[in-house]
Amino acid sequence: MIILNNYLKIYNKLINTDYSRKCVKELAEKIKFTKKNNGKLILAGNGASASIASHLATDFSKQAGVRSIAFNEPNLITALGYDFGYENWISKAVELYADPVDLLILISSSGTSANMVKAAGCARKRCIAIASLTGFSADNPLGKLADLNLWANSRAYNIVECTHMIWLTATCDFLIGRHEYSVKKCNEMPCKK
Repeated sequence: MIILNNYLKIYNKLINTDYSRKCVKELAEKIKFTKKNNGKLILAGNGASASIASHLATDFSKQAGVRSIAFNEPNLITALGYDFGYENWISKAVELYADPVDLLILISSSGTSANMVKAAGCARKRCIAIASLTGFSADNPLGKLADLNLWANSRAYNIVECTHMIWLTATCDFLIGRHEYSVKKCNEMPCKK
């Protein structure tokens, strides 16, 4: 029980802070600006961070009404990875799919993944706004390239990834304006003609 209590105290120190509230609010403002200017959110990550990207792209689109995509299609990753190298596939996807009004959200526990850092560099050259979610060292290269970096002060993958998930879902709910709401099924939503 002591281990679990200590574990939960770590999350409380990371999440229940003025820093967390400030980051969620700033990210929400960037997303509102993107939506207002008819841009979309583009999310990407590696491993568990890729799963977080997919989950949140769906939530931001379906729940918050912000057009969102995640770069997680196997054929996109393997085709661009094979043709341009794994460290360049996200950069190439940014070139193919991102517009200057979009917001690129890159999720990396370490903030040092070459494909994430190169994607941020590509977006920076194309004047595309970048938000990153990182952990481990505060002085990581991805965080330095981002317009907004949400940094989780931990070196534990699970803690960093779960903190990123909480920050992103909190941002989505902040945009919606409440944390409890009805989740409509696609077939219940009216189609636009």
